[in-house]
Amino acid sequence: MSQTLHFQSASQFKERCRTAVNDAAQRQNFRGAMDFLQDKRRAQFSDAEESAGLRELGESIRRYSLAHLPQLLERLEENLSANGIRVHWAESAAQANAIALRIARRAGARRIIKGKSMVSEEIGFNHAMQDAGIEALESDMGEYIVQLAGEAPSHIIMPAIHKTKQEIAALFAEKIPGTPLNDDVDALILIGRQALRRKFAEADIGLSGVNFAVAESGTLCLVENEGNGRMCTTVPRIHIAITGIEKVVEKLEHVPPLFSLLTRSATGQAVTTYLNLISRPRQPGEKDGPEEVHLILLDNGRSQAYADLQLRATLQCIRCGACMNHCPVYARIGGHAYGTTYPGPIGAIISPHLLGLGATYPLAFASTLCGACVEVCPVKIPITDILIRLRNEAQARPSSTAASLRGSGAARTALGSAIWRGWSLIYGRLGLYRLTSWLMSRGRALSPPDQGAWTESRTPLKPAPKRLRDLLKEKDQ
Repeated sequence: MSQTLHFQSASQFKERCRTAVNDAAQRQNFRGAMDFLQDKRRAQFSDAEESAGLRELGESIRRYSLAHLPQLLERLEENLSANGIRVHWAESAAQANAIALRIARRAGARRIIKGKSMVSEEIGFNHAMQDAGIEALESDMGEYIVQLAGEAPSHIIMPAIHKTKQEIAALFAEKIPGTPLNDDVDALILIGRQALRRKFAEADIGLSGVNFAVAESGTLCLVENEGNGRMCTTVPRIHIAITGIEKVVEKLEHVPPLFSLLTRSATGQAVTTYLNLISRPRQPGEKDGPEEVHLILLDNGRSQAYADLQLRATLQCIRCGACMNHCPVYARIGGHAYGTTYPGPIGAIISPHLLGLGATYPLAFASTLCGACVEVCPVKIPITDILIRLRNEAQARPSSTAASLRGSGAARTALGSAIWRGWSLIYGRLGLYRLTSWLMSRGRALSPPDQGAWTESRTPLKPAPKRLRDLLKEKDQ
């Protein structure tokens, strides 16, 4: 499978975590940002009864849509085609990039302006276009900032949340010609807008993501705040939308509840500034809009999740980022430590399907299982249950019935397997258990001072001087 070019191997995950935890400034910035977002979300869901009912409705819509996914995708393609939108199917990231590149080359395109799209990050779209000699420029302000910095987004909603205004000011002064050093937030936004404004007219293609695709009407729904999404989808001659196959819903009436849950959970807004509904290319007599609209429907491992009833719940996600904002692990290490397109709790459960469990299993263990992510998920994904499932899969024998994912058993080692076999042997035989516990209590001084990850932040474990059975005997005497 083609991987995103900024994907970092999970083998260095612990090292990246240590670096992040030791960065006091980053920890302070993330803590402040997470507290701010939590407060904004809490204010939008002040009525517990209304919140519970809306979440139930959102979960029901997503579960219903996934239960009928094959039929809805066929219906979506049929209605989009009838509306004049061309539909393309991509099994992998490489196929999705190849389709977009084929459209660009046929149109003679040299520049692509992009609205916010996490799926394009997932497939490494910018790198693929750059390798083909085509400029792909981000127009979402956060995405534009991290693109200038040569970085990946650290949050799915707020890509540049890890950067301070001083860092952004220095970046703009360095990368945008004629830009003075100015760390005023309003001035920075204006600088970015001025740099991007003419790019919309110069671009041959506009690319966007899709928040919801409505099967019954053949409509693509895009949620945004900056207006750049609307510019990307109306100014350039060609519009390419790309989305995962799970984003389809059956009816237009299913969108408002999900829209309300998304905006309130993501940024603490009752509604975003823009909700774009796109159902067709420009028609005769219309003054704006693209001449061509293309939709790329991407699988890239989603079918693997869909095939398993428990893991299918992963696909309910509407990409609000609330689980990240409330995760104590994410708040301490930030998004870049994960090394994947989707960080945080949702990244830990979706990345194994996109990249394989063998490459991502450490992420499933980067959780306290506190359940904060489950409490705030607007569509009630049982994230902690899925994390436990992935942990078990990572330790499973590859040939066992418990192994169903690509890369199952990746965390299993010969030493670990031998230890658990020994444990099973001892605890399965009473006499052997009594002898072993006696030997351990008498030989406690031989306990090793270095006990792996345990002693990195804790004192070494030692058996008690006396066993419980010995203490009970002494009490009875």
